[in-house]
Amino acid sequence: MGKSMSKSDLLDKIAEKSHVSKKQAEDVMQAFEDLTYETLRSGGEVTLTGFGTFMAKERHARMGVNPQKPNERIQIPKVVVPKFKAGKALKDALKGGGTQPAPAMPVSENQSQGGEEPAAE
Repeated sequence: MGKSMSKSDLLDKIAEKSHVSKKQAEDVMQAFEDLTYETLRSGGEVTLTGFGTFMAKERHARMGVNPQKPNERIQIPKVVVPKFKAGKALKDALKGGGTQPAPAMPVSENQSQGGEEPAAE
């Protein structure tokens, strides 16, 4: 298994790959988190096509065993928990032994203005 990445490490990498400051990356991450919290609280889902879907699921109330007194039954209340369902691209990236999906090809100025990219020789 690879090493874990902290939020700070992730922000550093996002800033580097996106050619923005770490502060700008932090602002984007905070906006993403805030919008995700708001959407899940209101019963919605956040879908990042290919990557996955964030959702909130309700766990129903149920009977359980008191871990400190195994002979005693306790009522576990219902609770809403976050859930993440991985998308196809993420699953495929992990199936291939940790290979990543091919990065999106950058659009050149010529292509974005409707022109043709010169053929590679």
